[in-house]
Amino acid sequence: MIRLASRVCATPARGLLALRALSTSTSTATTTAAAQSGGETGVFGSRLFRLGLGFGVGLGLAVTAVGLEDGYTYATVSKLSVPLLHLLEPETSHNIVVTLAKFGLVARDYTAYSPSLRTEVWGRSFKNPIGLAAGFDKNAEAMDAMLGIGFGFVEVGSITPEPQDGNARPRVFRIPEESAVINRIGCNSHGSVVVSERIQKFREDSGSGSSGLLGINIAKNRTSENAAGDYARACKLLADKADYVVINVSSPNTPGLRSLQAGRELAKIVSRTKQALSEAAPGVPLVVKIAPDLGPADKKQIARVVLRHGVDGMIVSNTTVSRPEPVASHPLGGEKGGLSGKPVREASTALIREMYELTGGRVPIVGCGGVSSGLDAYEKIRAGASLVQLYTGLIYQGPVLVPRIKTELAQLLARDGFESVEEAVGADTRVKKGAGFLKFW
Repeated sequence: MIRLASRVCATPARGLLALRALSTSTSTATTTAAAQSGGETGVFGSRLFRLGLGFGVGLGLAVTAVGLEDGYTYATVSKLSVPLLHLLEPETSHNIVVTLAKFGLVARDYTAYSPSLRTEVWGRSFKNPIGLAAGFDKNAEAMDAMLGIGFGFVEVGSITPEPQDGNARPRVFRIPEESAVINRIGCNSHGSVVVSERIQKFREDSGSGSSGLLGINIAKNRTSENAAGDYARACKLLADKADYVVINVSSPNTPGLRSLQAGRELAKIVSRTKQALSEAAPGVPLVVKIAPDLGPADKKQIARVVLRHGVDGMIVSNTTVSRPEPVASHPLGGEKGGLSGKPVREASTALIREMYELTGGRVPIVGCGGVSSGLDAYEKIRAGASLVQLYTGLIYQGPVLVPRIKTELAQLLARDGFESVEEAVGADTRVKKGAGFLKFW
């Protein structure tokens, strides 16, 4: 208690700033909810908001003080925070968490993990292969905090060249029974200029002492008719601050975006972005994020473009527009948008295996989709992923999920006799390096 009190008292200004920011950032959301659902629900929503707000700030301060030095306390607090945050509208609770993280009011993971988790991809050293997927920190406001909870790398964005609001609310829907989320947010972005300045400050403040790597995910503006030009513009502003850059051509929530995965369109975007990358930040890896809803011909075209144009990596995969059972029968299953979480896990892992085979294991893959345990991450690695990302799992399990996955993954590697993540990559696929490349010539 003495340690807790001293830590909390040492950061009163930070707590007050967070409280003020939370009040500002969620006032519009509360008003919108009230207008959409009627006065009675609106009042109830306001009461829940005050409850969640007060608890959230207090929780953030307490967890910051305790940290992961007391694993039992951290796990207990995580179990309490998730159901309380779920009393609020999904996007409102998300904004609360991001604001707490922005002001550093979250735990930091000081645990020492097995050396087997360290891995190297694109000539860069990752302290562990578990990363935060794009979508959580769209505007690069909580990078340090999210690296601090134990991720080996964090990906921010998608970031568009010009600011845009995204789609109308409500646009995020939880399906707790399936540990799933449907979202149609649509790349709400502060724009490349503002986000670039924010990341620059983060780089200057963290210096060489940053606890992990940073990926920057870019996308075209909703109304733009020059997709390749948009990606090149965003890349020029942001690439020199990134450890890798991601071309997002697979969000289902921007009209026409997924059509850019077609061979010619993708080749055009990759070429323009690579040119911008060579001018702004030579040597920074370029990665393409693809959808899980691809036909056989689409997959082959993407693999061909990736190999011929020297793309450095693929993220497999984004959210799905499909609705597998039992999500299809759920009352919210008919909501438009991308489905993420456990229902996507198997399809994502199968696509990782297929893209690994098509590219002959020559192109590093970041596995993403339905990761909520160390076993989920391990399956994606054995399918061909060199790195793994998650996001939706945090919504249902809280930040305690990250250290749990790392512990479980290290145990699984040891169980199967792997001394490193790299040894396990593609263990269930076992293609010959370069085999896929020969299919296209």
